[in-house]
Amino acid sequence: MKKIFLGFIVLLLTAPYIYSQSKIGFVQSDRIRAEFEEFKDAESQLQMEFRKVQFEYQTMLMSLDSMKKSFETQRLMSSPEWRREKEQEIAQREQTIQAFQAQKVGPEGELYKKQAQMEFEILSKVKRAVDKVAATKEYDFIIDGSVSLLFGNPTYDLTDDVLYELRKYSLPDEN
Repeated sequence: MKKIFLGFIVLLLTAPYIYSQSKIGFVQSDRIRAEFEEFKDAESQLQMEFRKVQFEYQTMLMSLDSMKKSFETQRLMSSPEWRREKEQEIAQREQTIQAFQAQKVGPEGELYKKQAQMEFEILSKVKRAVDKVAATKEYDFIIDGSVSLLFGNPTYDLTDDVLYELRKYSLPDEN
């Protein structure tokens, strides 16, 4: 018990010294997301592709609906063989639509993969910019102020510096 108490006292006495040696800054990632053009471009590109897929999907659904209505109007006056054939055709069309939806927007779908790839590329650039600012200004820690920072002295806000670095990366001469 005395060792624990002694350890606690030593920690309390050395904490100010340890913390005075560390240089901590923060960035506002939500502001970077809002102001960095590549984020905006990626979001608009994904929205455009999503709308295109959504239009294709709606077209397929309208075709299926038309097929079902046609079947219902002709069902009573047709042979059992024709009905079975049309029911199979409708079931096959439903499966095709489900497969299309999974292929395009499902968890393993094309849009999900494209979004993940774009985010990875942009976040890699953000990480490089943060690392460069940290090294240049000799910061030991840079935290994301958008996540859990309730207050931060504006002196330690490095968001503008990170945005400046990101914009330098975006210039055609420096790629």
